[in-house]
Amino acid sequence: MPVLNATYKPSFLFKKGFISTVYSGLARRVVLEQERERITLQDGDFLDLDWSFSQEKSKKLIILLHGLEGHGQRPYITGAAKLFNTNGVDAVCVNFRGCSGEDNLKYYSYHSGATGDLEAVIQHAITNKGYNDIYLKGISLGANIILKYLGERDALPEAIKAAVAVSVPCNLAGAAKALHTLKNKLYHDRFLKHLVKRLYKKQERFPEHISKATIASIKTLNDFDEVYTAKAHGFKNAQDYYAKCSSLQFLQYIKIPTLIINALNDSFLSPECYPVKMAKTNPNLHLEMPNFGGHSGFVSKNNIYYNEKRALEFCVG
Repeated sequence: MPVLNATYKPSFLFKKGFISTVYSGLARRVVLEQERERITLQDGDFLDLDWSFSQEKSKKLIILLHGLEGHGQRPYITGAAKLFNTNGVDAVCVNFRGCSGEDNLKYYSYHSGATGDLEAVIQHAITNKGYNDIYLKGISLGANIILKYLGERDALPEAIKAAVAVSVPCNLAGAAKALHTLKNKLYHDRFLKHLVKRLYKKQERFPEHISKATIASIKTLNDFDEVYTAKAHGFKNAQDYYAKCSSLQFLQYIKIPTLIINALNDSFLSPECYPVKMAKTNPNLHLEMPNFGGHSGFVSKNNIYYNEKRALEFCVG
């Protein structure tokens, strides 16, 4: 499928990647009524799911995955849920392990390639909730999980009809390198602060796995992935984690209609995160590269973002 022409044309202010990213993350507000459900996973841990529903009884569902240190009430997640709800589709916003306001039960938690929990949510939606048509949409880390999930399996449930991945760091090593540059220092430090704070809480419960001194030695996100992400989840080191969990290598195997929207002025993404070659060779893969939008900052009119509108068009029509 040829690379698609993006039609996103923001106002002058939101042509600035930094402004659109920060505004979307800190200033946007979405009002949405949600119902929380807790499901138990096979390893005894839990996931908290935030549901919202269309006015009509629907057999259609969109599963929404947030980004690093996000949760199911972030506007970039609830905005999509609300739009799909008003168009006859139920929505479930998944809180990754430890992201729902309560720490998960295990020392390990979530990461960019942890597709097993997404599979559990999909099976729950099909088997226990009776949904026939399921769409997947992820932002950033959540988008990488979706793309990896779609490409790493030989077969998918028939209920999965389409997927949308937004601001996706499909080459994790390149994106990690980009996040460590000076232009991204504010983002880098904000992510690191939240991650380290949560890791100290885990240390209190699991002192045999990590010491306070080790946590104190973490100065960068790469350090965090070396000290915690890789070791807690069975990887040799951070680079091994990045290599094995990058969705780029799985894109050629995707067999359902999938849309990737990565803005060209997204400072989080490296050149490898724009899979033009894959989009041209895999008929199921659609790639949009708007000039503007920053990282998940596709600000549009009426508080409905461009990527949310495109997701609805792509999935439902």
